[in-house]
Amino acid sequence: MRPSTIDPSAPAPVLAGIGLGANLGDARATLDAAIQALAELPASALHAASSIYRSAPIDSSGPDYLNAVVLLDTQLTPQALLAELQRIELAHGRERPYRNAPRTLDLDLLFHGEQRIASPALTVPHPRLHERAFVLRPLAELAPDLVIPERGRVAELLRAVADQRIDKLAG
Repeated sequence: MRPSTIDPSAPAPVLAGIGLGANLGDARATLDAAIQALAELPASALHAASSIYRSAPIDSSGPDYLNAVVLLDTQLTPQALLAELQRIELAHGRERPYRNAPRTLDLDLLFHGEQRIASPALTVPHPRLHERAFVLRPLAELAPDLVIPERGRVAELLRAVADQRIDKLAG
């Protein structure tokens, strides 16, 4: 992992959350490589990475997903960070043949500081993060007291999705 690329002369970084998922190919290796790529983003520093979890597809088919959450301290704007996430997805063979298709890598911008964005290209906080155990459980591992704007505290949101199967993987 390379050192932080945070510029001390630029505005202070914000905490951003990235959801990672994969269910095609060597999903574990892909998530490991994606976490490394996120750690190397410009104007950013890896704050924390969760364990890897397995979950069943929601509103989709195909094999189970492997999921994780990464927290970044970043000076990138939400739009610039989204562009970097899409670049990393493409580098790992991401295709978008239809909504919720199985995928080699999915990177979702979950939140970007306290920002609220609703545009055709980006919605922050992620509009369904509070409904997904595969996001909330890894996020709760890292920051259970984090408050998601307009949604609430992560640990409380996790209780509402307790019926969704998600298993923490060893190692």
